[in-house]
Amino acid sequence: LMDNVQKQLEVCAFTIQTCIIAEKVGAVRAELCDNPIEGGTTPSYGTIKQVREKVSIQLFPIIRPRSLNYFYDEEEWQIIIDDVKMCKELLCDGISIGISKQDGTIDIERMKRIAAIAYPMELTCNRVIDAAPNPFEALEQIIDCGFHRILTSGKAATAPEGMDILKQLVQQADGRISIMPGAGVKSNNIKEIAAVTGAYEFHTSARKAVANTVSYSNPKITDAGNMYIADEEELRKIVAILNAE
Repeated sequence: LMDNVQKQLEVCAFTIQTCIIAEKVGAVRAELCDNPIEGGTTPSYGTIKQVREKVSIQLFPIIRPRSLNYFYDEEEWQIIIDDVKMCKELLCDGISIGISKQDGTIDIERMKRIAAIAYPMELTCNRVIDAAPNPFEALEQIIDCGFHRILTSGKAATAPEGMDILKQLVQQADGRISIMPGAGVKSNNIKEIAAVTGAYEFHTSARKAVANTVSYSNPKITDAGNMYIADEEELRKIVAILNAE
C-alpha cells in the first residue's frame, strides 16, 4: 500500500545545533527534546522559539514533563496543556506526546483532549505504546484519538530487536497511521528495518557526545554531564539510503 511513499527521516534533536544539521542533511522533521539521559523531556520555551526561527523543516517538540512513565497527576496534566499551547503559539508543526492510565493502557480521554487543544498541529504518539500491555489494542486507540504517527521500537529495547511487532503494527495500521520505528536505528540497519517492517518514516538521534570546549574545568564537578549533537555524516548516510529506497 505504502510502497510509493517517499521514505523519510525524523531526527531526535537534543540541541538547536542538531536541528540545524537535520535540516542540512535532508531530514523532514526534528523531534526536539531536552534530557537525553532521561529519554527526552519537554524543551524550554526559549529553545523551541530559537529553533523555530532557525529551521524550516517540521518541528515537533516532545511534551513530557518528566521521565519514569506516561501517567500524570492533575498538576502535571496542567503543565502538559500549557506546553501544548506554547508549541502552538510558537508555530510548531506538531508535538510528540503520549499519556497512559495507571495500568499502562492509553488514556483515550486525555489523548483526545490533547488532539483538540493541539489542532491544527500534527500529532506523533511517543513510545507510550511500547509501555502499554497490548500494542495492537493501543494502536487502534491511538488512531481513534486522531494521531498521525506512532514512534515505537516494537516493544523491544531497540527497533532492530522489535522488527516482528513493528511489521505487524504496520500491517494492522494499513495506511491509517504511520508507524515510525525508532531506537537503535542506524545507517547499518535502516535498509533491513525498512524492508522487514514496511514502514516509511524512521526516527534516529545518531547522537555523539561533543568535547568540552572550555579551557578550564573542575574535575570535582560531577554534574557537568554530556552534550549530544547528531553525527552529520551518519545522518547523511541514513538519508541517502532512504532516498535510494
